[in-house]
Amino acid sequence: MNVQETPKPVAIIGAGLDLGAGRRGVDMGPSAIRYAELEARIRELGREVFDWGDVGSPVPEAIDEGSENCRYLGPIKEVCGRIAALVDDAAGQGHLPLVLGGDHSIAMGTLGGMAKRNGAGAALWIDAHGDLNRPETSPSGNVHGMPLAAALGVAGDAFASDAYPTPSVTKAALVGIRSLDPGERDLVHELGIRVYTMSEVDRLGVERVIAESLEYLAGEAFLHVSFDLDAVDPMFAPGVGTPVRGGLSYREAHLALELVAEAGVLDSLELVEVNPVLDRENETAELAVELVASALGKRIL
Repeated sequence: MNVQETPKPVAIIGAGLDLGAGRRGVDMGPSAIRYAELEARIRELGREVFDWGDVGSPVPEAIDEGSENCRYLGPIKEVCGRIAALVDDAAGQGHLPLVLGGDHSIAMGTLGGMAKRNGAGAALWIDAHGDLNRPETSPSGNVHGMPLAAALGVAGDAFASDAYPTPSVTKAALVGIRSLDPGERDLVHELGIRVYTMSEVDRLGVERVIAESLEYLAGEAFLHVSFDLDAVDPMFAPGVGTPVRGGLSYREAHLALELVAEAGVLDSLELVEVNPVLDRENETAELAVELVASALGKRIL
């Protein structure tokens, strides 16, 4: 166990982007998570916390959709550029960036900012989906299904940005996967990406899966954890836009992040796809706050 003796202050960055998703509502995710007493929970852990506010994002009704294969990509990249600048600044000040989504396309900005500060790093991607589509393989054209491919530098020239480097990650380990499109499967085999499906989580157990993932990702310039709330079974996280049954249980989700905290390797964290419109009494946002606490070192004893 390698828990940091002096934990970094946490910089909260809200990114209520919903242009990458097919359903509206995740733009309210950052507010819902904050409302669930995020700051108080972090302070209870003995950490300083600073709220850096929200990155502005346009609404789809006011802008052009662009290509049907990667809808709203231009405006999404602009927002991700602003996210990257804040993440870069936070990391440069010795803070741990905590980015609140918003849809998963914000990960391009979070990872881009970390890579701008540190060089290309590694991502632990906890999600029901691979987010490894490219415009030519995406069934929907929704960019929130493409950010990891973009971060790996294989989504195509349209995803390149002057605001942050691509690729921004050299290694990725995916945990909790239970829905992959054909093009994503091809890319997994082509790049040799480490993937633990829910079947493998069932067989191996969360502790072994996370240990193997962290060992695989070790030694890179930074470790980012990207947690999509749809990784958790809809029984515990109903307020997500793309729920898939058979996900992580409440305790499995917490254990995964507790193990990250115990390893003392976390450099940045984001939680995405909380959709208050689809939630029950802010249940999913409250779970997001509890998961943040686990990732930052909350213990029972």
